[in-house]
Amino acid sequence: MPLCFGCVTQPNVADALAIRKTNSLMPAIHGVYGDRMTVDRVLVNLDLNLLVTLDVLLRERNVTRAAEQLGSSQPAVSAALARLRRHFGDQLLNRVGNRYELTPLAAHLVARTAPALAGVRRVFSVSTEFDPATVEREFTIATSDYAATVLGPIAARLLAERAPGIRLHLQQQTPATVDHAVDTLRTVDGIVLPHGFLTDIPHTELYEDRWVCIVARDNDAVGAQLTLAQLGELPWVVLYNLPTAFAPATQQLRMIGVEPHVQVVVDGFLPMPFLVAGTNRVALIQEHLARRIAGVADIRVMACPFEAVPLAEAFWWHPMYRADPAHAWLRDLLTEAGRQLTAGDR
Repeated sequence: MPLCFGCVTQPNVADALAIRKTNSLMPAIHGVYGDRMTVDRVLVNLDLNLLVTLDVLLRERNVTRAAEQLGSSQPAVSAALARLRRHFGDQLLNRVGNRYELTPLAAHLVARTAPALAGVRRVFSVSTEFDPATVEREFTIATSDYAATVLGPIAARLLAERAPGIRLHLQQQTPATVDHAVDTLRTVDGIVLPHGFLTDIPHTELYEDRWVCIVARDNDAVGAQLTLAQLGELPWVVLYNLPTAFAPATQQLRMIGVEPHVQVVVDGFLPMPFLVAGTNRVALIQEHLARRIAGVADIRVMACPFEAVPLAEAFWWHPMYRADPAHAWLRDLLTEAGRQLTAGDR
């Protein structure tokens, strides 16, 4: 089920019409990337250059600035806007004083143009040959701040050594990234995520990590070892704390009957040690990350007083990349990065 981050309100008439128009167009767009193989007559008659113009117009909300971004003339962009208005049956941009505002339909389109463009780029960037030493492109990987911190530097180093023309974009993942993974995987090269959240999606194994507990170095209430009783008494710093977004080890703790007393909730792992330092709080994080931050955050890294299932990190990717030589090379590089991360522990 998708996450809800706020109240759902009843749309007004204009919004309802906007949603209806958007939804009538999106099946045509999704048909290109989904399972349906029928020819879509809407796309056959559509100039895809208008998608680029639409994206810039909705971001800039100004014809002159859009023309500058596109390297085109203002009359040409005005003509393209007129065509887009006819296509959608909507003004898209309304002048209010000396500026433009998006119509309800345009506001719904804003979030859809960038993923649609990304999909088009990926289609036309596919090649039967791939030479990492000469190619210039970007790989985008959705990942947690934890994986970006421990695996990212190794992957970036290997990339710089083997493919100097390739950029690595480590995109911060959110609960929505995972909840809508099928859609996310159409717009990125993959997601780095532990097992337990996704199923029936191709993936490449990367590495394993252990869960450890962290407490402040000056927390005198905790001795040489943590106990389950203390985990039930101490205040916690936890990740997300949502039904479909959580740290697996915290969920395992609940399964053995220990309900954490949550005092602080964060959207990433990196702040957790600093929110534990100098307090009586406790948190569960990955050992690779804990060892890197322990000295800086002034914390103690301690073994879990329960048998926490190790984290098995993997790279999840869309089936359309199965035969893509560039993507296969990326998967091999991430596998090598995972091996080097594991070897560093020995």
